[in-house]
Amino acid sequence: MSATTRITILGAGFAGLELSTQLSEALGDAVQVTLIDKADAFIFGFSKLDLMFGHAELPAVRLPYAHFAKPGVRLLRETVTAIDPVTRRVTTDAGVHEADFLVVAMGADYDIAATPGLADEHEFYSVPGAARLREVLSTFRRGHALVGVCGAPYKCPPAPSECALMLHDYLSRAGVRDDCEISLVLPLSSPVPPSPETSRALLAAFEERGIRFRPNCRIARVDAARRVATLDDGSEIAYDLFLGVPRHRAPAVVEAAGLTENGWVTVDPRTLQTRFPGVYAIGDIANTGTPKAGVFAEGAAGAVASALIAQIRGAGEGQLYGGRGTCYIEFGAGRIGRVEVDFFSGPKPTGTYHEPSVELRQDKLHFGASRRARWFGL
Repeated sequence: MSATTRITILGAGFAGLELSTQLSEALGDAVQVTLIDKADAFIFGFSKLDLMFGHAELPAVRLPYAHFAKPGVRLLRETVTAIDPVTRRVTTDAGVHEADFLVVAMGADYDIAATPGLADEHEFYSVPGAARLREVLSTFRRGHALVGVCGAPYKCPPAPSECALMLHDYLSRAGVRDDCEISLVLPLSSPVPPSPETSRALLAAFEERGIRFRPNCRIARVDAARRVATLDDGSEIAYDLFLGVPRHRAPAVVEAAGLTENGWVTVDPRTLQTRFPGVYAIGDIANTGTPKAGVFAEGAAGAVASALIAQIRGAGEGQLYGGRGTCYIEFGAGRIGRVEVDFFSGPKPTGTYHEPSVELRQDKLHFGASRRARWFGL
């Protein structure tokens, strides 16, 4: 291909930032990479819990895209209004972009309306939602706090468990834990299904802290006036404070483009190619069989980068997506656990568990700091 090969990447999250960075490192100005996102800054998903529980302030966790500068890459703040996967033409509120290769990495949207009553309650998966709950938590001193997930799949499967454990610490520091109850409703069979050892450790942490865990159920309806949540089995749970995880969906513009099937973009799980030539999907939007989490989006980006670089150079086919990732889990009391998950090497997913410790917090901090430096030079 010529030096004018055009690559358009939709979404500047984990996947888009890593893909454009790898393309820049390998090809520089030899290609034209256009990275499009409607936001003005990137925020790590785990920062939302830190924000909610008062461990960080918003300015400290916002990474403005103005700091993202890579040779051969232009980052545009535009809203995607239409996608034509056949011609690889993208229309935004600012114009039209033509591409030789198109990579859809727009992540998952939160479908608040899919759960009746949720709009009248609190969720902690968006930055505004976490910020609002920070204010609400400062006045919560007595009653039942319910952490409820409204559907699966959802981003970062351990996050609701982390929320419950961090809430225990928060209320303990406030001196009101004995006057409060905490429950967790999860539409999974265990907190971390690929790693039974990690799940057992979390269940033990719940029991030790008096956190009630209800698996295999989702929040189907919320009645803010009655303060009652209805589960998908018809049972009800009364609460005084609701901390919700909304149902997730692909962005409407991606659905309108005919890219989705059963709610998500179908791809070859090892190459990330869609059924449209020259069109890839990576990150939370793609149905790869791996969790919707940043570290897996990053791995998928590496595979697509390898494939595109190989095609542009005319040298082979690139590497396949390995389906491996490391997740850090907040266990409370300053301790961090780690689980290394592998989805594709064996007949079924496996997870290697590392017990929580204060020392592992440095690993998590390095994980964030290294990406911050790599992508933003900060």
